[in-house]
Formats: sequence, C-alpha cells, structure tokens
Amino acid sequence: MPNLLQIIVYLVQKIKWQNELIQKLSEYITWLEDESDRPTKGTDMTKLDFNKLLIDEPPIVEEVERLDFKQLLTEAAQNGKPIEKVRRRRSSTSIDASIRCAKCNAPHDYLYKNNGDNGQYKCKICSTLFHKKNRYSKDIVLKCRHCEKTIYKIKSRKDFDIYKCQNDNCPYYQYHLEQLTPKQRTHFENHPEAFKLRYLYRAFHLNLDELKAYGQIDAPVDLARIHASPRLLGEILTYHVNYGLPASKTAALLYDIHGVRITGQTVLNYTAAVGAQLYEFTQHYPYELSSDFCGDETYIRVNGKWQYICYFFDATKKIILSQRLSAKRDTALAIQAIHDVLDHFKATGVPEDLNLIVDGNPIYKLAQHFLAQHDFSFDITQVIGLTNEDEVSKEYRPLKQIIERLNRTYKGHYRGSHGFKSQNGARAHIACFTACFNFLRPHQSLEGEVPVKIPYMHETCETMPDKWIFLLNLGHQLLHNQVA
Repeated sequence: MPNLLQIIVYLVQKIKWQNELIQKLSEYITWLEDESDRPTKGTDMTKLDFNKLLIDEPPIVEEVERLDFKQLLTEAAQNGKPIEKVRRRRSSTSIDASIRCAKCNAPHDYLYKNNGDNGQYKCKICSTLFHKKNRYSKDIVLKCRHCEKTIYKIKSRKDFDIYKCQNDNCPYYQYHLEQLTPKQRTHFENHPEAFKLRYLYRAFHLNLDELKAYGQIDAPVDLARIHASPRLLGEILTYHVNYGLPASKTAALLYDIHGVRITGQTVLNYTAAVGAQLYEFTQHYPYELSSDFCGDETYIRVNGKWQYICYFFDATKKIILSQRLSAKRDTALAIQAIHDVLDHFKATGVPEDLNLIVDGNPIYKLAQHFLAQHDFSFDITQVIGLTNEDEVSKEYRPLKQIIERLNRTYKGHYRGSHGFKSQNGARAHIACFTACFNFLRPHQSLEGEVPVKIPYMHETCETMPDKWIFLLNLGHQLLHNQVA
C-alpha cells in the first residue's frame, strides 16, 4: 500500500513537471513567432445590429446649368432692358471683388448681399441665389433617387465620401422608419446614429484600372542561366514549397542527402524567379469552377511588419483564385481580390447567381459597392461570429471554415521562415504555394487527386521535381506569348 501511494505521488509530480514544461515551450514558441502584436480582426461585427451595409442604389445625377454673364448682358441690352451695376448705399457693406456669381460668373458689381452678412448672395443678372459653398460650385448635383432632393456629403473616408438624403419626408426614410419594432423605435429615439434609415450613397475615389494592376514579381536570376540542373531546381521547389522547409534547411538537406552545396539565399533567389514565372500562369489558367466561393484574409511578416494576404477560393474544386498581398487590410485589398475572382469569368461572363462567402469585415461589402458602380453584379454573404446563431451562419459556415483551413495550410508552409525580407519575396513564395496547391498537391477531399489536372503532366512526370519543371515550362510559354 505505501508503495502504491508513492507511485501516485510520483506520477502527480511528473504530470506537474510536464505541464510546466509544456507551458514554457508554448511561451518560447510564441516568442519565436513574435505574434504578440499580431493584427486583430477589428470591430466585432456581431454587435453592429443596426449598421448592416446594403448596396447603394445609384443617385440621380443632374448636370448644373452654366450661363455666361456677358451673353446675358448683351441679350438684355438688345431687348431694350439693359442691366446696370448694383448701386449701393454708403451705409451698405461692399462685396469682396473675389466673389463672382456661381452660375453665370458675374463679377461682384452685379451681386447683392441677400441676407446681410450671413453669406448668401443674389445675382442681378441671372437672379441666382448662391453661397460660397453653393451647389453651383460643382459640375453635377447628386439627388436622392426616391425623393429627388439634393443629397449632401456628410463624411469623408480614406477611400470614399458618404452622401446622405436629409429629407424627412423621403419615402425611403419613411418606409424604413415604419419597419422598426417598438423596441427599435425607442432605441432610435435615444441613439438615431445607430441606425441606417436614410438613403446613402458612397462616392469612391479609387481607380479600378490602378487597383487591377499588381505589378510583376522581380526575378533576381534568369532561370535559363542558373547553374542548377532542371532536376535540382525541381528538388529545391519540392523541399521548399511542397514541404514548407525554410531556405536554410532546404540547402542543408540538399547537401546532406544529395551532396549539392548551395546557400539559403540561392534557394530564395530561385523561388523568386519561379514565382515570377508562375504567377500569371496561375491567375489566367482556364479553370473549370464550381459555384462555391469563399474568401478571407490572413497576415504574415514582411520586413518586420504585418502584411495581409487576401485569398479567394473555390471551395468545391479546391482552387485558389486570388492571392493578393497588401500592406493594409482595407477596401482596396478586397476590391483587388474580388476582381481577381471576377476576372476568371472574363470569357463566359460573371454568373448571375455568383455569391462570395466572407466574414463580417465590412471591406468586402464596400468592395461590392465599388464594383457595382463598375457594372459588376454579385452577392456577398457574410458569416458573422463564431457560432451559428442565424440561418445564414448555419448554411454557409462550412465554406468559411474551408477558407480558414486554407489560411492555416499556408501559414504552416510560411511559419518556418519567420517572415520575409521583402514584399517581392513574399509574393513569390505565395505564387509558388498557389501553383503547388492548384496543380501539384493531392487533396483528400478530392479522393487523392490534384485540383487541376494538366494534360500529359501526370502521365509523363513520375516525380514531383519533374512535375515542377513541366509546370515551369508552361508558365514560360504563357509569358513568352504575352510578350509576343
């Protein structure tokens, strides 16, 4: 009996020691990864009950009529009713010479102060009332499409300006006001800013052509002139990309097993050159796609700072459709990533029922707003929170979980490097991972098959290094055809 008690005490002490060791190892891994300052997801979208983003209906655009005061003066004189300059009393205050009519450009000599010193003026020539910040200072006027009243800019954001209809009798406003429950009505009376009941329009100042441009990945070496044989290059890519080994370990493995001495920097140079050759290939390959698309962003270290990858993914075919990297997790990144998806439908046209599954980050809805203004129509379904508290979450959460698994898969390949020294190196590694994921990596959910079968590759290439070289040759042909 005493021996049994001693054994139990010993085991308890052993378990405590193991727990302490696990805790210390966990803290050490956290320190190595340096993720104590990792980005957060930002605003908890589950708490924004009254701030759901809806697609903006385009406003009515009205061109502002412009007149020429000289022509008006000439016409008045020809009709026998010449217009004289304003005769001011000595007691009246003068009008600054810099102020001109906002509609006909008449000088200050033809202007009245219509409301004293409160800033409103009236033109004697065209009878226009205006203010220094009058609508006539613009070429167009935006009007609510529901009540045709002028909408005014109320906020300026980094990527867009927000215009609001402030007409209390607007049918749009009155309709949404009537839809409030008694509980919401009480909350609205105390916190009207928490609701979006009025007609809103977001005028973006982003350029789609500029956003589409991503730039070429710089290749530090010419693959046609490297000292390594095609077989060796394929082995480097297999170890470094397929198995996620850091460049230094890849170099060490090549020496220990194959007796080939290269440096870790050489591995990185070759990877960058391969990424430059395969990026366009992966983005423009004619994939056969399903209708299940999901997207999400994750973060990596680039030059000591966090940057963001926005992946969009065919969840059924297991094909990565977008692989954008950006220093900021903003609307521009979401627009770029979604447009990459839409670009895969260039030949057939965007399906009418295209639906993209994302999380609650508002950048995706804003991207939908922006692209809708450029005649791209698609739906965005946001899976919000971590639990299935609504029918949308129950139906679409599996797709959201699939894209999160993709993020974890990439992070597993990236983690050993502890980050990249440059954005170019990061983009090259992402491009190589995408090529491997789409064309070379078997998937259990596809019964051990690769997502995209390239004709003749799997019949003629027995080993993974040979498949890499086959893929590189196809990428080279695509680049050659584009240059030609």
